Amino acid sequence: MWSAAACRRFRRGSLLPRHGAATKSGGKPPHSKLVSFSSVILSAGSRVGHYEIVAPLGAGGMGEVYRARDPRIARDVAVKILPPVFAENADRLRRFEQESRATGAVNHPNLLTVFDVGTHDGLPFIVSELLEGATLRDRLQRALPPRKAIEYAAQIARGIGAAHEKGIVHRDLKPDNIFITEDERVKLLDFGLAKLLRSDAAPELSKTEQRHKTAEGSVIGTVAYMSPEQVRGAAIDHRTDVFSFGIVLYEMLTGAQPFSG
Repeated sequence: MWSAAACRRFRRGSLLPRHGAATKSGGKPPHSKLVSFSSVILSAGSRVGHYEIVAPLGAGGMGEVYRARDPRIARDVAVKILPPVFAENADRLRRFEQESRATGAVNHPNLLTVFDVGTHDGLPFIVSELLEGATLRDRLQRALPPRKAIEYAAQIARGIGAAHEKGIVHRDLKPDNIFITEDERVKLLDFGLAKLLRSDAAPELSKTEQRHKTAEGSVIGTVAYMSPEQVRGAAIDHRTDVFSFGIVLYEMLTGAQPFSG
């Protein structure tokens, strides 16, 4: 369930969640009051594969997210799909496919669980668990109690560590991509900007794709949380996530970012 503050921010257009923060099962889906799209491509009752769309949840640079139902096992899920305008963009399409592979490569309690990937009318989609709670950004209206900040930090570190063991760098770690569930579990979201460092992390990638991923001079991420080498467009590795993690920890403890300007 979204917090009241999150709902107000969404109505003002300042919050565009990339993953399925939603009401509890049985509640009204966040439809007309909380979500307004200029290009909703799926309506309630339509199907993506065998998943039945319930309502839109949000939109981000990498796609649109819907609450859906898997009728085979009566489970609510989140379906993320690229609208046509994004699918026509080769770079966005590649990054969406990268997100699917990166997230699906790791099974860890502090990473978003991916159930399925596929295409719908030529558009790629990814099906994941439907999370209920709020992002860390929503919690950071003020500094967190030190004990709570350390609790979250430990879970973030475990999630990052699991990804790094698979050769995956998140590359855009920030409070907006860290989700806190209603039972206080941390989930790392949106590996759409992740960089796969080892070929065995995603063996289906072509050599051309892998060269593109490791090329220098490409700056992708959120400036306030970027490592110096990332800002310079230099080659990066797992240490860039450690730097970003340090900024997130600082912000949790103080309520402010360490760098400004």
